[in-house]
Amino acid sequence: MVMTQISYPKKLVIASRESRLAMWQAEFVRDCLKKRYPDCDVSILGMTTRGDQILDQTLSKVGGKGLFVKELEVALEDGRADLAVHSLKDVPMQLPEGFELACIMEREDARDAFVSNDYAQLADLPVGAIVGTASLRREASLRSKYPHLDIQPLRGNLDTRLGKLDKGEYAAIILAAAGLKRLGMTERIRSLLSPEDSLPAAGQGALGIEIRAARPEIQACLAPLNHAPSAMAVTAERAVSRALGGSCDVPLAAYAVWEGGDLFLRAFVASTDSQTVCRSEKRLSLNSMAEANGIGLSVATDLINQGAMSLLPPR
Repeated sequence: MVMTQISYPKKLVIASRESRLAMWQAEFVRDCLKKRYPDCDVSILGMTTRGDQILDQTLSKVGGKGLFVKELEVALEDGRADLAVHSLKDVPMQLPEGFELACIMEREDARDAFVSNDYAQLADLPVGAIVGTASLRREASLRSKYPHLDIQPLRGNLDTRLGKLDKGEYAAIILAAAGLKRLGMTERIRSLLSPEDSLPAAGQGALGIEIRAARPEIQACLAPLNHAPSAMAVTAERAVSRALGGSCDVPLAAYAVWEGGDLFLRAFVASTDSQTVCRSEKRLSLNSMAEANGIGLSVATDLINQGAMSLLPPR
């Protein structure tokens, strides 16, 4: 049998959004690659996406999560970049033909964070307190457990959202804990929401690296950065979301954790008014991406059998 020798590139360009968090993520990947391949010139191509530009409307009304990745994919397609670093929760469940997620790095804390200047936790908020979130998933969780709160949309990058809180526009905001921790802003977290109070989004806390599919030399470079336990967990989560047409206009959560040798996957789909919620969970010992995808499809099937499709907007 003839063995194909893959030579590693001498130069790599990372496409990234230009927000502070996105650049931190790209710089983190750059540093990991430079440490492993010291002779490789690794640089970052910063870009502004439509998702960064449109801040006066919710994502569900202007095109969804794909607004954050399209420009980066164009840079991959035309050869200006070799890989793109994404917060995995922002990556659509179906990638365009010719693209693939080549690597999923070790996951940060996937939980949601309660951020407030005046209150220590959600239970302390008074009737009518304004809480900001950009997520229908978070909104559904909050409305079901804290119906007395006034849930309002909150767009913008991390610094913009914190700025609106600090100006007094909100009593509290809900953010992904991972972003705050990565930027050294853990002190802004007043409390972490348990999965029981706010089940995370599929892929939350994980970094995904996207490439053009026909780039085996890039795949080989990224292989050592892939974290198999994280990859299997988020593969299961994304399988749930993909089967249900998960997008920004669907209040859907899917979260998997390793407990012993088992993967424990929980998911829910809610109506947009949060009055109806379908829930499912499964636990399975697994060893492959195919099995991870399978447990996700099993949970999705259970949700569909409960009537979840009737809660989703028409495709």
